[in-house]
Amino acid sequence: MNLVTLDVNHPSWLAVLEQLPHDVYHLPDYVALDARRTNTLPQAFLLQENDKIFFAPYLLRSCADLAESLTAKVYDIISPYGYPGILMSDAAASHPEFPALALEQFRHNLQAAGVCSAFLRLHPILGENFAKAFQSDHLTANGQTVSIDLTLDEAQIWAKTRKGHQSTINKCTRLGFNARTVSFAKYLDKFVSVYEETMNRVKAIDSYYFNRDYFEGLLNLGKKVHLGVVELDGEIACACLFFESCGIVQAHLGGTKSEFLKQSPFNLLLHHMRLWAKARGNQYLHIGGGVGGKQDNLYTFKSGFSKQRHEFFTWRSVIDLARYNQLLQFRANAIHKSVEELQQAHFFPAYRAS
Repeated sequence: MNLVTLDVNHPSWLAVLEQLPHDVYHLPDYVALDARRTNTLPQAFLLQENDKIFFAPYLLRSCADLAESLTAKVYDIISPYGYPGILMSDAAASHPEFPALALEQFRHNLQAAGVCSAFLRLHPILGENFAKAFQSDHLTANGQTVSIDLTLDEAQIWAKTRKGHQSTINKCTRLGFNARTVSFAKYLDKFVSVYEETMNRVKAIDSYYFNRDYFEGLLNLGKKVHLGVVELDGEIACACLFFESCGIVQAHLGGTKSEFLKQSPFNLLLHHMRLWAKARGNQYLHIGGGVGGKQDNLYTFKSGFSKQRHEFFTWRSVIDLARYNQLLQFRANAIHKSVEELQQAHFFPAYRAS
């Protein structure tokens, strides 16, 4: 059995991804990009035994901002933005003992590195069977996500679309809206403008804002990143970034200009992109779920494009209980709340609750 902690330049990172279905979120360049945005350290844990592979990319985050008086360096780990999470080979996932063993080795490895807690978002499609592979108490259910089955023919895809969405798509077409896939590099400024306008309008939390360096960094992912837009008379109405990897097209970030909200051009955009993704031989267009996994208005909108659902899980683990409790007490004192109040906030790790 071989286990190792990888940095983004280690050749084993890309080598193992060549053996496993993966998303753009698992690529070292993407993890490194999000690490720069979040001021964290990009790493991955790899455990391999013959054809059994366990791989988990993550961001190592210092806890020094929570308690400067800590006598030792303490960290926690989180997922990069999106759906990275754990990958396992079929041989690993189907083995009766390997998944639990790998997870325990991962925990030991993290504890030795001074990590006190771990929060990883699993991929709803690539990690679809992990709830069976791991013990039930290892994973937390966080609602469902929506994907479009691109193996269906176009008539079937259309038939599984909510009637209201069908009507909106047809109306946008009659009004002269035009959906197409364009060069992200050429449209970067326009996309950033639309995205920021959307986040401001919906009063998004800070974690949904991305600086220009992040978007420019996405250009380095090359042909794995695509931009879909809808325009009216040459003016952009809405736009969305999509990732493409291993048969999965993933809606990443998008938005609509306020002046076009009434016409709902994003319906036309998703319809265009699912046909575009199907024509390229992909199996899924994954459009995600509600904010925080909730069945909110965003989820209701997305669910109108398909009947296909995926369970979304997170792995939340206290790695070092003593250090975790120490940080929890520091945080409670800092914001003048009790430890019990932080624990009841349903936020993990609780020592970062507000």
